[in-house]
Amino acid sequence: MSRRKLRVHLFKMIFIFAFTLERDMPEQLSLYLDSIEGLSEEDRAYLLERYEEVHDRIPEIDRMLNDTARGWKTDRFASCDLAILRVACYELIFDEAIPEGVAINEAVELAKQFGGDESPSFINGILGEIAKKA
Repeated sequence: MSRRKLRVHLFKMIFIFAFTLERDMPEQLSLYLDSIEGLSEEDRAYLLERYEEVHDRIPEIDRMLNDTARGWKTDRFASCDLAILRVACYELIFDEAIPEGVAINEAVELAKQFGGDESPSFINGILGEIAKKA
């Protein structure tokens, strides 16, 4: 599976987290992964590992987002935008294998596909500020 498709699935997994009790997440993740047609065991393991890596850093990522978004806090972000930003921030700050421009571009593309009309520019602006600080 391509990195782009894996990123879409990771975004969806992080999005599910916003609406699911922590104790129910293992079951929800398993159900979600089981629903992906043709998912290899390697890709399944990759997605679960990446989910855990992003999930474990959510408090740190959310602090960065709160410090960056002028007049906004993560509890006011659209859930879709927040999930995209969490994945993108993880890639920008913690994954040295993903170039900064790729992380930002992929996040904007996710926003175009899944977010609202203002999502792409909002996400681009936030990530641009975070990238300057990194």
